Amino acid sequence: MSDLTLLAEKLDAADELAPVRSRFVLGPASDDPADAEGIYLDGNSLGALPAHVPDRVADVVRRQWGELRIRSWDESGWWTAPERIGDRIAPLVGAAPGQIVVGDSTSVNVFKALVAAIRMADDDRDELLVDATTFPTDGYIAESAARLTGRALRAVTPTELPGALTGRTAAVLLNHVDYRTGRLHDLPALTAAIHAGGALAVWDLCHSAGALPVGLDEHGVDLAVGCTYKYLNGGPGSPAYLYVRHELQDRFDSPLPGWNSHADPFGMDPSYAPAPGALRGRVGTPDILSMLALEAALEVWDGVSLAAVRAKSLALTDFFLRCVSEYTEPGRLECVTPERHEERGSQIALRCADAGEIMKRLIARGVVGDFRHPDVLRFGFTPLYVGFRDVERAARVLGEVVA
Repeated sequence: MSDLTLLAEKLDAADELAPVRSRFVLGPASDDPADAEGIYLDGNSLGALPAHVPDRVADVVRRQWGELRIRSWDESGWWTAPERIGDRIAPLVGAAPGQIVVGDSTSVNVFKALVAAIRMADDDRDELLVDATTFPTDGYIAESAARLTGRALRAVTPTELPGALTGRTAAVLLNHVDYRTGRLHDLPALTAAIHAGGALAVWDLCHSAGALPVGLDEHGVDLAVGCTYKYLNGGPGSPAYLYVRHELQDRFDSPLPGWNSHADPFGMDPSYAPAPGALRGRVGTPDILSMLALEAALEVWDGVSLAAVRAKSLALTDFFLRCVSEYTEPGRLECVTPERHEERGSQIALRCADAGEIMKRLIARGVVGDFRHPDVLRFGFTPLYVGFRDVERAARVLGEVVA
């Protein structure tokens, strides 16, 4: 047994989050008996299944829908699910209750947030800035929002942002963590710079919520969006969320004023009157099955400290880099994730020319990460269910595959 294997066992034994692992379904990922345990390092794309969710969903389908039917909108709390689940997410992103509504996709919520931000800005602010390294859908939506509102769109990197702000800037859309490299951007400093320039800050939290503290209220973020199927483990296609800071809610003018966000949705008034608060972010009928699966999944966070999650995330990624250095030939892999903790999310991205083929071989060996074109191997470290022994073994298998 190697020194790193022994160290991994010691770290697992001291891990305060280790008991949380039993709350998830973590089955085999390989047909090879030698690799049958399986190591899942792709929670930054799709989180693992919380073990209690199937029974909860079965109850929603069989009893709430099958027996109560339409009565469940009231008796099972379906109607209030978007804001109730939003309040459940709020502590995970550093928000007080009443500021988050759950529903629709990340893309739709980015559109709502950007257009609303532009509408709140002064008329002479005719420019929208977007993160040049953003996940593609954010860029697509930003381009469409700019075109629809008659604003100019300019792409800048987060490091360029403070110097790129002008008196014309209405809003800025940034990713908290770069999906490709795992770089963590400085949300407090960048938000302060945006506000100093008189613009509104819109943050995409898809790759940070559930992996590290965010502090939306503390840092005065105006609007934020995020998905729930990565580190929040809500399931494939689970609904996204929209955060609207309390002070802006009366001015939030949604470009999608659906009947669910009407002040009197069952009044069927032909003219629109927005509901108070974050409810203005609702649009149409909530997607109840996936929404209630998400609500059940969020119970895995009961009793979990975000500070402990962040500490373990950094320890896991540090240990992975150490193991990769030990088990692979120097120069074979290039790490593109920052070494500094304050600049690192909860993933490690490694670059090599044959990354696509290497990831296929890793998955065949039971180590599941993912590949990003053209040459990046991504490994996501979800502290709730990934252990140090997982990390050591994944790095060892990686070393064998690239040798």
